[in-house]
Amino acid sequence: MQVWPGQTYPLGATYDGAGTNFAVFSEVANRIELCLLHDDGSQTTVELRETDAFVRHAYLPGVMPGQRYGFRVHGPYAPEQGHRCNSAKLLLDPYAKAVSGQITWDEAVYGYHFGRPERRNDRDSAPYTMSSVVVNPYFDWGDDRPPRTDYHRTVIYEAHVKGLTMRHPKLPAELRGTYAALAHPAIIEHLTELGVTTLELMPVHQFVNDHRLTDAGLANYWGYNTIGFFAPHNAYASWGDRGQQVLEFKSAVRALHQAGIEVILDVVYNHTAEGNHLGPTLSFRGLDNASYYRLGDDLRYHMDTTGTGNSLLMRHPHVLQLIMDSLRYWVTEMRVDGFRFDLAATLARQFHEVDRLSSFFDLVQQDPVVSRVKLIAEPWDVGEGGYQVGNFPPLWTEWNGKYRDTVRDLWRGEPRTLAEFGSRLTGSSDLYQSDGRRPLASINFVTCHDGFTLRDLVSYDEKHNEANGEDNRDGENHNRSWNCGTEGESDDPQVRALRERQMRNFIATLLISQGVPMLSHGDEFARTQGGNNNAYCQDNELAWVRWPDPADDEALRMLDFTRALVWLRRDHPVFRRRRFFHGRPVEGTHDELSDIAWFTAGGTEMRQRDWQAAHAGSLIVFLNGNAISEPGPRGEPISDDSFLLLFNADSKPLGFTVPVDHGKQWQIVVDTARPDGVPPGSGPRVQAGDRLTLVDRSMMVLQRPT
Repeated sequence: MQVWPGQTYPLGATYDGAGTNFAVFSEVANRIELCLLHDDGSQTTVELRETDAFVRHAYLPGVMPGQRYGFRVHGPYAPEQGHRCNSAKLLLDPYAKAVSGQITWDEAVYGYHFGRPERRNDRDSAPYTMSSVVVNPYFDWGDDRPPRTDYHRTVIYEAHVKGLTMRHPKLPAELRGTYAALAHPAIIEHLTELGVTTLELMPVHQFVNDHRLTDAGLANYWGYNTIGFFAPHNAYASWGDRGQQVLEFKSAVRALHQAGIEVILDVVYNHTAEGNHLGPTLSFRGLDNASYYRLGDDLRYHMDTTGTGNSLLMRHPHVLQLIMDSLRYWVTEMRVDGFRFDLAATLARQFHEVDRLSSFFDLVQQDPVVSRVKLIAEPWDVGEGGYQVGNFPPLWTEWNGKYRDTVRDLWRGEPRTLAEFGSRLTGSSDLYQSDGRRPLASINFVTCHDGFTLRDLVSYDEKHNEANGEDNRDGENHNRSWNCGTEGESDDPQVRALRERQMRNFIATLLISQGVPMLSHGDEFARTQGGNNNAYCQDNELAWVRWPDPADDEALRMLDFTRALVWLRRDHPVFRRRRFFHGRPVEGTHDELSDIAWFTAGGTEMRQRDWQAAHAGSLIVFLNGNAISEPGPRGEPISDDSFLLLFNADSKPLGFTVPVDHGKQWQIVVDTARPDGVPPGSGPRVQAGDRLTLVDRSMMVLQRPT
């Protein structure tokens, strides 16, 4: 075999049509071998002799796409110094564009002997581990263009590749649970009819099923256990895992783009699947443990702000390069439209504390590729000072956990001041205005993958995670949920009606709030997980979305209602403002009324004591469609219909008086007390000063045409 010197960049395996360049970083290695793996079980070993700036490299003519490979690193095994090199372990390329196979959990994939962590394990891991794959970078994108949907027009739909598609009745069995399923007309039709603009996929980077879960007959279903930051997870591919997963993922993105739907990835750059010092040696640990991971004062152990055993060392230049190269790759080569960063506070821990001016954010801010896509932070981790909602830099948007908590508390009747609810409803100016951000910095959600589904939120007071095998100890204990009087499923028509009403309340509140709404897959037709609020290990029908059948009236009513509210939002810019409300008439408009006004149920303007009443649950909000301060794309003024939002979160019916000075005639367009939630055709009309009775825990939306 010919071996040419090759190049230091790009890192990883790069096929150019005639051969492949291999380059890998390790500051600690004495020698690195490239192992080409053959289907008969044999290997061809090539030493990477050329070294520049700790990058070893070689070019191999004739090595083609589909070739499996790995690295063996010869270097110090000295845990007390933070080094864990072991040439007996076949290592994945951190820059692998595809990964083949799965791990067989044998002691050989660990760098030590079970029960004897101080004793080095020199058994060959190759028969039990995964391998990297050389991929063909060429793909016919045709006339693909990124949708580039503005934030104020964005409706996010969080979904799991397998969970969303595994039980869809119109999908062929061989496509279910795969990237190809996302491109199927049945899935795209559902998303477009629902009105969502952006599909946010739970982790699709190559991840590992944990040893513990595998032994328990479970799986890492959610996928927050990354081992390959460039490789699409191979188990979601229907065509094969020798690079076919890359083509299949690209095909799905192309099809979604053609339908006008963006693709955002939930990414896990805060840790890897190698766990703590007792974890397996799969890639980074064997290449250069001390460069890739944050180590404690005792260098044998890892620092952990993620709850997974390790945290990446965010101040090391090669770690930062790895993350930025990965982000750019997914934007430029895989053509995704943005990222949601899991436990993003960890990315800001350059040293110990969370620092919004850390190197990672500096790099993102100035990067001409990454800075142009949607960047969403999960603004917390499990370390000290890790709850950072409202504290990310101006370029970023955030999952707004305070929105979730406030809205849940309001509708379940828990003490929560109307002042806080008013702030959440109008874009959380208390969190985002001081640093120059807008309402669109707030990603609003009531439910997500982590926690109860929407139906379970109104059906369970307590979590029911027994199937996870941890004696119901795992998962969040404080869910801010309410079972409406009966724990779990119920045949009581009053309980069922109340639960449906509560679900409509949550959906309606979410979609008329300022900010960017996010729906969790299946909530639009009230899916359940049986009260399991931590289904991370349930790769089965408990977590897979059960699509409604034509006889499921409750599910279909919920789906129709959700669609109607999404489209109401899309049709009316007053619900998706790009600037915060002023609370006064807007200069330059022809309306003397304030852009927003607040009233008690009696129709009188709110006073300070009304705002601070801890048990208040009724409110009227006026949104003035003639006082939208931001201009249109060509500088033209934007005008819209005006709306009244009537909230009754009380446990009893309340009378509401329509304010007398903000419009003479109104039409009811949403009434969550109705089984359909939206009056068909022209809803009832009401006059200024009329008194309306809202049943317990319900809301109305009244519209006044311009």
